[in-house]
Amino acid sequence: MAKSYMQLQESEGHLLAAASRLYSAFYASGLYDGSNERELMKKAIKETIQMANAIDAAVIADSEVE
Repeated sequence: MAKSYMQLQESEGHLLAAASRLYSAFYASGLYDGSNERELMKKAIKETIQMANAIDAAVIADSEVE
C-alpha cells in the first residue's frame, strides 16, 4: 500500500473525531453487516456535518462577537 500524506485543518480534525465516534457507534450497535462499511462512513460524515451546522446556527462563538 502506498503511503499518503495529509494535513487536516483544525476544524477538519474535530469533524473527523466526531464522525469516527459516530461511525464506531453504528458498528457497536450492530448496524455494520460486513458489506455496508462505505455507506455507514458516509452516513457518519453527513450526520456530523449536520450537527456542526446546527451548532454553528445555534451558538455564537467568541470570535464571532464584535
